[in-house]
Amino acid sequence: MFFVMVRVGQARRAAARWVGRYGRGSEGYLGAYVSGSTVGMPDDAELPATSDIDVVVVSGSAQPPPKLGKIRHEGALLEVTTLPWSALDPPARVLESYHLAGSFRTDTLLDDPTGRLAQLRAYVEPRFARPRWVLRRCADARTRIESGLEAFDPAAPFHQALTAWLFPAAVTTHVILVAALRNPTVRLRYRAARVALEEYGHAGLYPELLGLLGCAEVSAERVGRHLDALAATFDATAAVARTRFPFSGDLTPEARPVAIDGSRALVDGGEHREAVFWILATFARCHAVLAADAPGLGAELEPDFRSAARELAGVDAAGSLPGRVAEVGAFVPRVWRTAEAMVGSPGER
Repeated sequence: MFFVMVRVGQARRAAARWVGRYGRGSEGYLGAYVSGSTVGMPDDAELPATSDIDVVVVSGSAQPPPKLGKIRHEGALLEVTTLPWSALDPPARVLESYHLAGSFRTDTLLDDPTGRLAQLRAYVEPRFARPRWVLRRCADARTRIESGLEAFDPAAPFHQALTAWLFPAAVTTHVILVAALRNPTVRLRYRAARVALEEYGHAGLYPELLGLLGCAEVSAERVGRHLDALAATFDATAAVARTRFPFSGDLTPEARPVAIDGSRALVDGGEHREAVFWILATFARCHAVLAADAPGLGAELEPDFRSAARELAGVDAAGSLPGRVAEVGAFVPRVWRTAEAMVGSPGER
């Protein structure tokens, strides 16, 4: 498939113009910045149609509006989120948050009429790579894993139970990425973790991360087949979705290049195992929507979801998940020791 490319700088300028046209008029508006995978990328880098640029609109309102999701603006795919200023204050809270700190390690500001975001960056940037703060962010990711596992409910519907295991298992990659001072990307987290582990001399951990997910030995043909089934489920879900979920923006026609085409690019490029996490996550999200908005259609499509879970991750029923949850919990200390070693080694510092 042919993807239309835009440059990162072009996408940032489109994002800034979107903020100027739409963001500034929102209630309590304080500014906007870029987050996610494009942080630190040069302006002349290519941003394929399978990627978006994350825009965070900061609001002083006590109740910011819900996440807008993915939209096209001037050829760039924007993922727009609103964040309350309270989440960014005090600055030390940002510095120890593995999801927030990376956006302020460099200049990502799109608009800053109050100057607050520039002050926040001035605090975070010089401290970002100091080991004590890196380890605090690693601990933040570890807490995300452990709290997610504690909330697991084996009696939940299959799509919920799978999600409750899948995401904590995959946050193990974020512990590694934070230790390596890399962006804790969402869809491409396994590819990014593999590269970081190789560069820091810990490549042996990567097969274990895949094994925890259950896809260490899966074939490209099998992943591709289940991706085809996901594409059909995705399109059917996007056509009937009405209920608002936090992830609704990822299940729209505008988001299809990321969820489906992006996964296809991984499979075609020989990184089929790296595509498994997002295929399963998207399948589960589709079925959350279908359960709310089209349960009959969900029942019709569920065998494809169950087959993907079984053949890609070795999960054949919700009853098999408590054991997998326990495996993740037992693996966390191994990941933590690796992260500590990475923070203590020179790497690419």
